[in-house]
Amino acid sequence: MRASAEPKPKQEAEPIVKTGADLLVEALISQKVETIFGYPGGAVLPIYDALYRAKGSFDHVLPRHEQGGIHAAEGYARVSRKPGVVIGTSGPGATNLITGIADAMMDSLPLVVFTGQVAKSVIGTDAFQESDVMGITTPITKHNYQVQDLEDLPRIVNEAFHIASTGRPGPVVVDIPKDISSTVYEKDVQSEFHLPGYQPTIKPNPLQVNKLREALVIAKKPVVLTGAGILHAGGSDALMKFVENYDLPVTSTLLGLGAFPGHHHRFLGMAGMHGTYAANMALYECDLLINIGARFDDRLTGNLKHFAPNARIAHIDIDPAEIGKNVTTEIPIVSDAKKAIEKLNDLEPATLDHQEWVDKLESNKQNYPLWHNDSEDVILPQYLLRKVHEFTDGEAVVTTDVGQHQMWAAQYYTFNRPDRWVTSGGLGTMGFGFPAAIGAQIAEKDSTVVAIVGDGGFQMTMQEMSLLQERGLPVKVIIVNNQALGMVRQWQEKFYDERYSESIIDTQPNFVKMAEAYDLNGYKFESVQEIDEKLADVLNDDKPAVIDCRVVQQENVYPMIAPGKGSHEMIGVMKP
Repeated sequence: MRASAEPKPKQEAEPIVKTGADLLVEALISQKVETIFGYPGGAVLPIYDALYRAKGSFDHVLPRHEQGGIHAAEGYARVSRKPGVVIGTSGPGATNLITGIADAMMDSLPLVVFTGQVAKSVIGTDAFQESDVMGITTPITKHNYQVQDLEDLPRIVNEAFHIASTGRPGPVVVDIPKDISSTVYEKDVQSEFHLPGYQPTIKPNPLQVNKLREALVIAKKPVVLTGAGILHAGGSDALMKFVENYDLPVTSTLLGLGAFPGHHHRFLGMAGMHGTYAANMALYECDLLINIGARFDDRLTGNLKHFAPNARIAHIDIDPAEIGKNVTTEIPIVSDAKKAIEKLNDLEPATLDHQEWVDKLESNKQNYPLWHNDSEDVILPQYLLRKVHEFTDGEAVVTTDVGQHQMWAAQYYTFNRPDRWVTSGGLGTMGFGFPAAIGAQIAEKDSTVVAIVGDGGFQMTMQEMSLLQERGLPVKVIIVNNQALGMVRQWQEKFYDERYSESIIDTQPNFVKMAEAYDLNGYKFESVQEIDEKLADVLNDDKPAVIDCRVVQQENVYPMIAPGKGSHEMIGVMKP
């Protein structure tokens, strides 16, 4: 009988070696991060190696340029209300993210941006691909960190997400030296944090809320100005109740569109440089202006000397630095917008004596509507945007660059619910709209997403068409193609005696063939008939598309408040 074989000694499993990069990945998982927009490089190779080991934990989106990636993260953040997460390598990778960081800071978008950095031992020696990320980003972030000790990394990551997404949202940068991300660790690392110096005021002061209600009761000409703060707070339903309790007229900033339904009978339209006559005159003539979550920036106010000159100003904002910064405020309320409106709604509503006022505003709406020229042949951009609204039932997520097409979209695409409007407001970034649409589509997989872009801005980030083909994202890109840098051309026409210095784009790529080169459907529309007969089918298709719409080059955006003028000094109010 054959003897049984001796049992082999049990082989012990190899110990799993974890690095600082693994700590980072674990922290991202604990934050429930689903999507990362990133571009690898030398200083972040340990991080990408850890992401490889954590395959399946995240959807990693590889843009074709870091700027495209961070704008996509902004679009994702804007419609999802979750922090957009970005990874870039050191040096040029980090500096290519700067425009998006500044854009997010101006428009209060929550981003957490991880930049690679050279090893601590060579920081300050002009090492290969070294840049001073802390120095560069300090003025354009809500906060920034450079990790000096591996054991601090989980805490810093958790702090970064907390800071980015609470209070007034904004971008936070975490700069990680390569030796931190590659260092092996063997002991447990704590991730708890305590930020005694960062305690944003969320709840309003009841005395100030009562003061606002008292001001409402005696007001004869009240008006509500809605800003993006309402959208960030999720306060649209509370706003509707407040407005209907007191039967208040409402206007909006550019970034506040959608906070209040555009089709509501008390909505006056967008205010500001290219706002409606009814909205701007309401701000000029009101005796009580209730600003909820807006910054009082110069594109809204025009010449401050003429802004709401006879009004008491009430300003609700979660950022105390914004209250009284530009406009003297009599009733300041530091608070989350939703919580402040809810407190107002808890008070006994009053019937206001302001019928004459609302009648006058309604008359202004009827007598001075937005207008544009008519044509049965050439495509007017205003007509194009009206048709986009009609063919999408006003339900699309719309993203834009900056310029004429942006203003026409704001004017003619009526937003009736929140988180449908994604645009670059404060910084005014060309190249923003298309990648932002990609991020929005990733966040809103079942929504129609339409990028309204100019022919100039689209050429700055159009390489991201690769992502539409690669990921099957059904984004519709509509190029409002006037073969010009439209807003620059308009200002040169009006204020520089028609000296069109470098604003006319005589040569362009064939956008249809460019789309086809990326295996996308491309279309070129040059007539109203083509818009009427074909655009709806393209927009309602489940495939991505690039649509080159040739519009009239000399068309201008009206109404307009010229630089240095007040909100009552609009030009182009009436059709000539």
